[in-house]
Amino acid sequence: MRFHPRRNHYHDLGVESAVDGASMQAFLRMFVRTKYVARLISIQAAFLAAGFCGVTLAQPPNYTIDQGVALADSQNPDILIARKKLEAAGGGLIEARAGYLPSILSTGFADKRQTQTTSDLREEDYNASVRALENVYTGGAVSNQVAIAKLMIEKQRCDLEEVRNKVAMDVRVGFYDVLLNRAKVRVRENSVRVLDEELKTQEERLKAGIVSTLNVRRAQVALANEQPELANAKTELGNSYLRLGELFGIDYRTQPAQSGFEVAGQLQYAALHPDLNECLGRADANRAEIKARQLDVEIEDRQYVVDRSELRPHVQLFSGYEVYSERDPNVGPEFNHGYLVGVNATWHLFDGFATKGRMQATRARREAAAQALDAVRRGVASEVRSAFLDLQQADNVLQSETQNVQTADESLEITKSNLAAGLGTQLDILQAAADVTRTRTTRLSAIYLHNVALARLARACGSTPEALDFASNRLKKRNEQQAVDVARPPAKITSR
Repeated sequence: MRFHPRRNHYHDLGVESAVDGASMQAFLRMFVRTKYVARLISIQAAFLAAGFCGVTLAQPPNYTIDQGVALADSQNPDILIARKKLEAAGGGLIEARAGYLPSILSTGFADKRQTQTTSDLREEDYNASVRALENVYTGGAVSNQVAIAKLMIEKQRCDLEEVRNKVAMDVRVGFYDVLLNRAKVRVRENSVRVLDEELKTQEERLKAGIVSTLNVRRAQVALANEQPELANAKTELGNSYLRLGELFGIDYRTQPAQSGFEVAGQLQYAALHPDLNECLGRADANRAEIKARQLDVEIEDRQYVVDRSELRPHVQLFSGYEVYSERDPNVGPEFNHGYLVGVNATWHLFDGFATKGRMQATRARREAAAQALDAVRRGVASEVRSAFLDLQQADNVLQSETQNVQTADESLEITKSNLAAGLGTQLDILQAAADVTRTRTTRLSAIYLHNVALARLARACGSTPEALDFASNRLKKRNEQQAVDVARPPAKITSR
């Protein structure tokens, strides 16, 4: 096919096909339109790709322990409920203060008798009034009700602080749980990798005729025994993320397939060793739960005065405006109105022992509140001592296991050297590798128990773990270097 530029026609196999100018212009417009559509499609594809890349590159938030505590403080359901209870207590104070302020009351009635015989009285009777009432003397009821409302606010504030301390402790424990399980997963993964390399090594030696089939079977059994441990560690890690997410107030109904966040850092040993007596004194003075029980006792004392006020007179002043009818025509006109001022006094001389019963119940509740206060103090002291026992146990285990990890590593090296010299067996190698994994896992658990005990102790004292480093302990010699996570076993059985 060839095109003649001057005649605008094609020569194809001797056949001429003339193409006029209009057809050429239509062809060019279609060509341009096709290129424009293709460019639009490419632009849309680029936007879609950018969108998918944005979704792919979006990373979940990564929280430290302090950030997690702050997040739970703003989103945890228990804390939100406690804040609403504190808000409700504020409404109770407004209600109690109303006893000091005048109240305005309007009353009225109207009636008409259908039949009335042998009487000159008017058939209609009505009365309407607006009065302002002010308490003059209530026997101490109003003042003590206001005091009770203020104490209730303080109690709800203490309850809120106690809930916040508990949630902060649970969040810290949840963080340590995630870090521990994540470190265990790394330990198990490295152990599986090491045992898999050992299996490949034994298979190569079997092909070379150096070892028997028994060595390969032993390596297979050791690898098969370690794989369920890895799966269990991953499951525990997922469950720990779920528990921590519940504390954060995350709704897993909207994202059931992912945790929605990540935990920063590694499991580290918090080198704090507070004094027992100082912790006991601080817990007794600062624990919010103890303060709440003390307020319960004071509230019942105030309530006893309120109950007793029913046996005393109550006096009110009133002033207002009244519109009323006069039924007797001989007395005056039907419609009457005017201002009025007066005093209203009530005194229950006998109420069927109702007030006596209320006072008896209040005395019993007051004694129960005092017993609850003593029980809470004993319980807080027990929490402090229990946390100290856990601290001592974790420190002892950590001290022994830190040395034991080094011993297990050296034992693995010696066992490998003995095997190379013909003085050992494959069972010795597998046992030494299992000992390395077990000692490292035990040491991680000891660090976890130490940090959890510190979190429990901080909650018992009503403070943070960092605040447990009292001034007297700063004078003591401390090891400032933290013992970091030892979650990595030897990369190979032949090297540390």
